[in-house]
Amino acid sequence: MTELFDFILSFGNLNQQQIDFIKSKGQETDFQKDAYFSEAGKVANKVGFVVDGILRVCYYNNEGEEITKYFIEENNLVVDLESFDNQIISSSYVQAITDCKMIIFSRKDWLELFQTIIGFDVIVNKIISRALLQKVERRSPLVTEDATKRYLKFLEIYPNVVNRIPLSYVASYLGVTQSSLSRIRKNI
Repeated sequence: MTELFDFILSFGNLNQQQIDFIKSKGQETDFQKDAYFSEAGKVANKVGFVVDGILRVCYYNNEGEEITKYFIEENNLVVDLESFDNQIISSSYVQAITDCKMIIFSRKDWLELFQTIIGFDVIVNKIISRALLQKVERRSPLVTEDATKRYLKFLEIYPNVVNRIPLSYVASYLGVTQSSLSRIRKNI
């Protein structure tokens, strides 16, 4: 759980008693490749921290095409925040695209951390703010750039991801066909 506390403590301070309490609530879990952390049509009921592996957030458009919105790699929290916070049905899937090692908190335990640890809400809000900012920064170039520039930006944003995941997911994220992505990669 060292990775989790290195991550959390980069956003605020906790004493040893608080750290021990968080440890008591987190469950180390392995997710197999292709397993779903959360699913569309269901209410998200857990928060995870990615120790090792990569997940993706995706959905199906009106034509039934699978669209990858973004990737979540090591040392990040993962949660379908809108579904989790508001207890509403999710419209997205969160899927492991490699074998993953994670630390999982049930909704009940996560809320207990908020109620018990003074200042935990401030730490989590900083984490969420950073994640939302990253999401905007990562998606913005996809709207304005051509496919080659989008791919180069992808390599910059996710330098440790491209060789670990199927190219079909990268193509979906970039909004290009897999054959177009192959041409782009060949020309670079």
